[in-house]
Amino acid sequence: MKKIRVDASVKYDVLIGKGLLEKSGDFISGITEPCSAVIITDDIVSPLYADKVKKSLEKSGFECDFFVIPNGESSKSLENFEKALELLAEKKLTSSDIIVALGGGVPGDLAGFAAASYLRGIRFVQIPTTFLAAVDSSVGGKTAVNLKAGKNLAGAFHQPSLVICDTDAFLSLPKDVFADGVAETVKYGVLTDSALFDKMGTDFSEDIEEIVARCVQIKAEIVEADEFDKGKRMLLNFGHTIGHAVEKCSEFKITHGHAVAMGMAAAAFAAEKEGISEKGTADKIADTLLKCGLPIASPFKAEELAAAALSDKKRRGDTITFVMPQRIGKCLLKKVSVCDIEKIISEGIEGADMYKAQKTFGQR
Repeated sequence: MKKIRVDASVKYDVLIGKGLLEKSGDFISGITEPCSAVIITDDIVSPLYADKVKKSLEKSGFECDFFVIPNGESSKSLENFEKALELLAEKKLTSSDIIVALGGGVPGDLAGFAAASYLRGIRFVQIPTTFLAAVDSSVGGKTAVNLKAGKNLAGAFHQPSLVICDTDAFLSLPKDVFADGVAETVKYGVLTDSALFDKMGTDFSEDIEEIVARCVQIKAEIVEADEFDKGKRMLLNFGHTIGHAVEKCSEFKITHGHAVAMGMAAAAFAAEKEGISEKGTADKIADTLLKCGLPIASPFKAEELAAAALSDKKRRGDTITFVMPQRIGKCLLKKVSVCDIEKIISEGIEGADMYKAQKTFGQR
């Protein structure tokens, strides 16, 4: 088992290894006395892992209740947020009790926002069961739900007290769901670690624990330097400005990781067009994403994506900050005027479309 320490406003450990779900009660009892715990999960994860976690918690003296939501991004809603709060109140949870997020990013974000809001903040534990949640959303304290206007527009910073990542849970993931996590892992490689990036184009199944740990370590270092997203942490949005727009335009039928893959490819080709990146950088990113079974071409036009991006939480007044790669392992933040957003997105998606076409017809 690997342990990464996150030294944020709340200091906590991220535990990574095989067979950790059965020991979750032991781990959680290490940060709190036995108390009431509400486990927030979804209807796909629940039959797979809920009973295992419940038994482990009860063995350690915790009393457990469940709040189960339908699987999918549409469940990250104000309606379910309200229902979760009402359940916490109905069960009479106090400030000494805890919430446990079990599942992917949707239960994790919803549970975290509920924990941040109920009684002005109670503790919560993240138990990610998807590769995506393990390498990204379970760490760093960003919690949120979606509004009609866009993704993650209502939320709070609220760090977990513990993260328990059982890599055995990834074995049950469908290929496309696992690929969502691969997209975020590619992101970390492009941001700071060329060796990690290179590994993504290969069979890395034997190194999964090390890869999760490396991603968590990178994110922990960035969060520690800029917990509240005022500067360096914005680098973690590589691919997300356009990616969130893709999700919104698809009415969340395109999953987060696949949308971020499209966003990263577009940002890379836009950076090349703007003279920011070293020659060949965009091709490397696009080629790796394709090798990983991820899409690079957006099904939406630049005009549609620009309109969606204008509602993104990353907008600051009349600008949106885009993350653009200079080379593999180094990115920069570029403020783009709202007047130029459509142009930048158009440059990016046209470049990705052209690369895909050339690869399809064997010209690269």
